[in-house]
Amino acid sequence: MLVEIQDKIVSLDLFEKKFVCDLNACKGACCIEGDSGAPLTLDEIDILEEDLEKIKPYMRPEGIAEVEKTGVFYMDWDNDPVTTLVNGAECAFVYFDEKGITKCAIEQAHKDGKTDFKKPISCHLYPIRTKKFNEFEALNYNEWHICSPACACGNELDVKVYKFLKEPIIRAYGEAFYAEMEQVDAELEKQK
Repeated sequence: MLVEIQDKIVSLDLFEKKFVCDLNACKGACCIEGDSGAPLTLDEIDILEEDLEKIKPYMRPEGIAEVEKTGVFYMDWDNDPVTTLVNGAECAFVYFDEKGITKCAIEQAHKDGKTDFKKPISCHLYPIRTKKFNEFEALNYNEWHICSPACACGNELDVKVYKFLKEPIIRAYGEAFYAEMEQVDAELEKQK
């Protein structure tokens, strides 16, 4: 089922499914598994290229080497730009903390005030995946087995996907869009 909010088509899964990342359980597997890098916008590519020297101190040597060799992105099989990968696996911008949890070098550079760029919006919005069409943009929930701990945590804490992702949704689409999501959620709750 789908609902229209502004010029977006939104999956009802965002209001029905529960989700809270559990990094201690999954170790950030979404950054190191999958068939391609994280989707990027053209503006994000420009920012990554411009701020790369500020981000490099947080990256692993193999990530730096790959980015220096091939650039911050490549075009995937759908001809969409995505982050560069190391050995066709993990994102070039990951590093691992002392517990073996995958972290984002871009996000750490942001936290330390080195860049204004938090991280790619596709990463920030995950498990929402977006697809732009001529007339609208679709927001869908991406169910992936590696996120089963996040689903369990979300169920335990009773947190809906869209509520967990309030900050990135507002970053991507604005306060008014999020407010409309809350209205849709309230209407759906009344219908139960």
